[in-house]
Amino acid sequence: MSPITKTHLLVLAFAIAISPIWCSPSSNSEVFPEFTNWHVYVVNGLNDNQTMSVHCKSKDNDLGIQNLPQGANTTWSFRTNFVHSTLFWCYISKAKAHAALKVFWQDIYLFQKCNWKNCIYTAKDDGVYIKDFPNDCDVFAKKWEDGWR
Repeated sequence: MSPITKTHLLVLAFAIAISPIWCSPSSNSEVFPEFTNWHVYVVNGLNDNQTMSVHCKSKDNDLGIQNLPQGANTTWSFRTNFVHSTLFWCYISKAKAHAALKVFWQDIYLFQKCNWKNCIYTAKDDGVYIKDFPNDCDVFAKKWEDGWR
């Protein structure tokens, strides 16, 4: 066996220094949101048996158009990208009205509202709301706009 030289030690020290440090999602998701498996839900909470149409997408993913009967939802899961620029938005329409809004972006206040894993948007008769988990309430997010887009 050959002796360990200074070169061997330098190579080993460099390898340790550049190796990634992996953290457990459950213990570090608040510090490292990129390790969180995020879920976004869009719920039809409209009254009078109204159906709504939902079209959600990101720069890289088009989730398609879905027609949701009252009480139904659409959901998807993802992890944020390495450069913290993950963004999803949705176009939601109902009879004679529509709303377009961001449903996920890199924002500490959004992360807190979503309890670091679940962003729940509910379309109601007066607009779209997001679930605020820490305060256990729905917060108004977007008003319906008249007409179709």
